Amino acid sequence: MRLSSSMTLFFAKNGIFAALLLLIALFAILNPNFLTLGNAQNILLQSAELGIIVVPLAFLVMSGSLDLSVGSVASASAVTAALVMASTGNTILGIFVAIGLGAFAGAVNGFLIAYLRLNPIVITLGFLSIWGGFAQVITGGKTVQRSSLPEEFRAIGTATIGPVPIQIVLLVLTVALGGYFLRRHRLGKEVLAIGGNERAAHLMGINVVRRRFELFIVSGVAAAIAGVMLTAKVQSASPVIGAGMELQALTVVLLGGVAFEGGMGRISGVVAGLLFFKVLSNGLVFLQVSPFVQTILVGATLVVAVALDSSIQRMVKRAWAQRGRRAISRQPDEPGDDQANHDELTPNTHGGRA
Repeated sequence: MRLSSSMTLFFAKNGIFAALLLLIALFAILNPNFLTLGNAQNILLQSAELGIIVVPLAFLVMSGSLDLSVGSVASASAVTAALVMASTGNTILGIFVAIGLGAFAGAVNGFLIAYLRLNPIVITLGFLSIWGGFAQVITGGKTVQRSSLPEEFRAIGTATIGPVPIQIVLLVLTVALGGYFLRRHRLGKEVLAIGGNERAAHLMGINVVRRRFELFIVSGVAAAIAGVMLTAKVQSASPVIGAGMELQALTVVLLGGVAFEGGMGRISGVVAGLLFFKVLSNGLVFLQVSPFVQTILVGATLVVAVALDSSIQRMVKRAWAQRGRRAISRQPDEPGDDQANHDELTPNTHGGRA
């Protein structure tokens, strides 16, 4: 059965929301204790650090690039902050040093990829190993224990603003900022234009290199903040505290409908992808599924997300081709619907990743 172009575009935009609702309903049926307010808050708490990494990463992917080093940058920043705080007793200094390290890591990635035009997958995979090794070296492979961290820093892990944990507040702020910049700010239009057709974006006057460089710095800073937040939450800093977050983040971005080749995506879809991923993890814990099986399922989810991304791209391109043929055959004064869904579902037209 062939779907109409409107139905295809609707499915491409909203499929993840339907999948999320079905997943919640499934776990609620399998375990009545799943659908409680406390567990909903627990899912949001578990989503906070990954969500802070995911939003800037989504912008990078929309621009046609990628950062696979975010998990190791989170680990390196976390242990650096912990060691600085342990030696000086100064919480603010530790946090600023960690953020500075994240910005430096992002700037190095951005310089090599945006200015020297090196392959982002190869470069960020290399720095995934470099920053992971750095975290192991400066800690001697040992965890910075709770007793070494200042009391005021440990308090951040349990702090609230009113009744809401501070992690959830930061997650909401990150999502709100991401949504604002993508839909209301010139930056969002430029990011989508760069990902859709880098050459055309350059001819439109967009400084493609500088914009991509800035996106990498933001991605590094977000990874550092996530690492520090995670340290405060678990009250210790392991050199592998961010291990695996890069694959989780990429899975969430693709589940959220961001095109792997760039040029398409929206923050609401990314949030739905994040919640889908965390609801899946949380529901498997409720069902007492082995952690090893959960690891397999996380990998399988990434494979499914990539397959869905590829299918959706083909469907969207076919739908726009149908609309193009209809527009050509339509009389000039005949009403049309070609503006619907245009903003975020403009098909990618460039040849591949920068």
